[in-house]
Amino acid sequence: MSKNNNNNNNKSVLRLKDYRVRSSDSLSKVVLLHSLKDDSGKFNPCKGGNRHTWFRRNVKPVAFMFVLTAFMFLLDSVMVSVFGSINFHGSSSTRNSDGREEDSVAHKERPIVEMYGRLLNLASSALAEEEFKQESLNFWEEPYQEASKWTPCADKRYPTSLGKPGESDGYIMVSANGGLNQQRVAICNAVAVASLLNATLVLPKFLYSNVWKDPSQFGDIYQEDYFMRTLKDDVHIVQELPLHLKSLDIEAIGSLITDADIVKEAKPIDYVRTVLPLLMKNKVVHFLGFGNRLGFDPLPPELQRLRCKCNFHALKFVSKIQEVASLLIKRIRKFEYHAAERQLDKQLLGDFTPSISSKEDYVERGSSRYLALHLRFEEDMVAYSQCDFGGGEHEKKELEAYREVHFPLLIERLKNSKPVSPSELRKLGKCPLTPEEAALVLAALGFKRGTYIYLAGSRIYGGSSRMHPFTNLYPNLVTKETLLTYNELAPFRNFSSRLAALDFIACATSDVFAMTDSGSQLSSLVSGFRTYYGDGHAPTLRPNKKRLAAIFSENSSIGWTTFEDRVRKMIEEGQRVRVRGSGRSIYRQPRCPECMCRS
Repeated sequence: MSKNNNNNNNKSVLRLKDYRVRSSDSLSKVVLLHSLKDDSGKFNPCKGGNRHTWFRRNVKPVAFMFVLTAFMFLLDSVMVSVFGSINFHGSSSTRNSDGREEDSVAHKERPIVEMYGRLLNLASSALAEEEFKQESLNFWEEPYQEASKWTPCADKRYPTSLGKPGESDGYIMVSANGGLNQQRVAICNAVAVASLLNATLVLPKFLYSNVWKDPSQFGDIYQEDYFMRTLKDDVHIVQELPLHLKSLDIEAIGSLITDADIVKEAKPIDYVRTVLPLLMKNKVVHFLGFGNRLGFDPLPPELQRLRCKCNFHALKFVSKIQEVASLLIKRIRKFEYHAAERQLDKQLLGDFTPSISSKEDYVERGSSRYLALHLRFEEDMVAYSQCDFGGGEHEKKELEAYREVHFPLLIERLKNSKPVSPSELRKLGKCPLTPEEAALVLAALGFKRGTYIYLAGSRIYGGSSRMHPFTNLYPNLVTKETLLTYNELAPFRNFSSRLAALDFIACATSDVFAMTDSGSQLSSLVSGFRTYYGDGHAPTLRPNKKRLAAIFSENSSIGWTTFEDRVRKMIEEGQRVRVRGSGRSIYRQPRCPECMCRS
């Protein structure tokens, strides 16, 4: 996966080829030499009629030589084909970490792209100098003590708690769309809406998507009984509709509600006016899609608290996901570690939380810390941004073709609007961070070359060629595909949500979590989990892309010390302890009276 591994593989292949060629040549010479000798061991010139006699005597050795040579060339071709296919993603046509089939074109070897060659050289020199020095700034720790004063309390009962109604006004069905993280938000919103409307919630269903191609349902991802038991005092929850309602044509009676019927970030009054009359009349409503359809403010405190309780307490991954995630984390850390006191691990791994015999043993072995990185540089993200990433005309045409197929509405909108140049988009902070930029940020923050880095997702546009600047600075890069065996991943293969759950856990339980896009659902939910359960010891690195673009624009002249200072100040600013602002996601920023208590 790393540059070193690729170089070793290439050298091994070359050595193998050289050995076989030399072996074949030597064997050919031995056979020919043997053939040119007569019975007495002297050379025979094979003139005239003796030529036919020599050929008849030596036809078998000659044939054997040709067959053996052909076999060696065939074997050599097979071995080169096998070793040559090993790169950052594996084979040229494979399923990525989300389970989606990737186009083999995306894995063709590309030229290495470096947009900031000068800074990369400075970073490489700085990392070499710092290898045996103490870390000057410690981004492994939360910089503000204020963070530890906030503790989880969304599951506590208060005199003002709503509680579930004595009699339900009907049933709410939800079919959530999107991937794992979008579905998680939809579930929590559905719980809040059910409480708001005095309704009984039917265990949510997940829509099948042609993009994600994952048939997983609630019980494949989350513990159903635990979910229902945790929320039993707040909301009526059942696994299925009663028989007398199952036979209804919900669309025909007008109880099917799509995202087109409910505005984004809808307020409680929107549900009371639009949905409650249908619920009272037909005793059932079905929310189809239900993406982002409940705002964060204004919302009654008890409904806000209920959403927090659902997200941070009621949704626990099934045992199989916890078990494999625990194995994954052990492999990252290289041994079992003492984590009994970490709420993050207990909440996400349950009974599979790794542990060792004593804390003393843990100290003796060392902490084996790791950084988890969510690098959002997938092809769809890159194409949608309309930015230039230094790949030249070929990359430009490739991304234009992708937009034509996958984003027709974007194309239409672009035709009717004033174009914004790629350079202007970059200045505005609209461009996804490249692997090269992410590596430079980590280097500026003082993370050493030997840092173990877990890469979530791993569907990087451009593959190993685009990752080369990163792995050149940080070779200890791992993914779930490199840490788990084929058989260990088999129950998850082709199930994007189950694979995403492994990434979620590995990121949430890491010593440091670094994101490149704060708008990502995974990054948002993981950072919220770390805030809620991290006890002030789960730092998250969140870059400001607009400020970072301004720093990178001085690539040709900025000194490394100045680069370090500006990047560090930017990250430190993003780590300040803030109370959730109005309208902000409660899943990402749970520091508020409805979710957490401040000591």
